[in-house]
Amino acid sequence: QVQLVESGGGLVQAGGSLRLSCAASGRTVSAYAMGWFRQAPGKEREFVGAINWSGGATYADSGKGRFAIANAKNTVYLQMNSLKPEDPAVYYCAASPRNYALEYTSQYDYWGQGTQVTVSS
Repeated sequence: QVQLVESGGGLVQAGGSLRLSCAASGRTVSAYAMGWFRQAPGKEREFVGAINWSGGATYADSGKGRFAIANAKNTVYLQMNSLKPEDPAVYYCAASPRNYALEYTSQYDYWGQGTQVTVSS
């Protein structure tokens, strides 16, 4: 069993930065691949990025060059730079015991409660 708690969301101006954190408890983060997803009102939950067992990260096209995922001990971070008006959403972290197809929500067994990101123009 893994418990995930996100933090770090908030209001930021367009062009600004935020760093989201996902604290994992129950098992070490290194035993799971970790993903970040986001969901805006009225839209499907979408993949933002993920980091696999080896520490390799992949990103959705929407965040390439702007977002970066890193992990340390039992915390996974999502650094978001150059935030755009289309980035606001509730951001979720998730843990997967699998190490492939991490862009799909179905690969994840555990989810956090989400943290709201708002971008003002």
